[in-house]
Amino acid sequence: MTNNYILAISGNDIFSGGGLYADLATYTTNKLHGFLAVTCLTALTEKGFDVFATDETVFSHQLNSLKDVPFSGIKLGLLPNVTIADLALDFVKTHQEIPIVLDPVLVCKEKHDVEVSALRDELLKFFPYVTIITPNLVEAELLTQKSIKTLDDMKAAAKQLHQLGAKYVVVKGGNRLSQDKAIDVFYDGEDWTVLESRVLDNNNIGAGCTFASSIASQLVLGHSPKEAVKLSKDFVYQAIRHSDQYGVKQNYEKN
Repeated sequence: MTNNYILAISGNDIFSGGGLYADLATYTTNKLHGFLAVTCLTALTEKGFDVFATDETVFSHQLNSLKDVPFSGIKLGLLPNVTIADLALDFVKTHQEIPIVLDPVLVCKEKHDVEVSALRDELLKFFPYVTIITPNLVEAELLTQKSIKTLDDMKAAAKQLHQLGAKYVVVKGGNRLSQDKAIDVFYDGEDWTVLESRVLDNNNIGAGCTFASSIASQLVLGHSPKEAVKLSKDFVYQAIRHSDQYGVKQNYEKN
């Protein structure tokens, strides 16, 4: 590692549990210096939980401001539209020498199917340029255009996403396959690794963001992709386990 500078390209969570807040908190926990390019703001409106994309000129200026920072890693979170995603992709293409983690957020209730489809196609363009992608089950279904109901389905989806260009894949199953276990699948192009942890009845706001930013942190710290994922799985488990000590117990609607 040449330095401890790590970038989050992610959105604001008005409830301060996920998004950029989870990213920066995770970087700090790992003794890394976090930088930020904000992709969007969020708020509760009459339509529910709503996402407001950063003005494309402002977002472009953010990335240009950071172009000379010698980052050791990048994590990408919510990219609210194709224009923001395309600008982020251009930036990623200039940083191929460092680990990059893409959390391909696609599930936004305010988006129409045509918007999700366009963003899906845009996110697929990132695959050859990033180190690891971390879709949840719904996102993996949207990316592969296939239903995922079983562990074998998760493995097949991970393999398909690898064939679409992703170097390493983590399909996050959460507790959708089992009410007692949170099950994820890691695929390196040859072998599948199934990761399990006990489901905790605690606050889990921002778990996906924390998982992806933790993987990016562990890669910067010199761990292999597989080890980075294992360490991050445990990190998120411990974070959820101890979350109530901060007094945050409400479950807000998330993307």
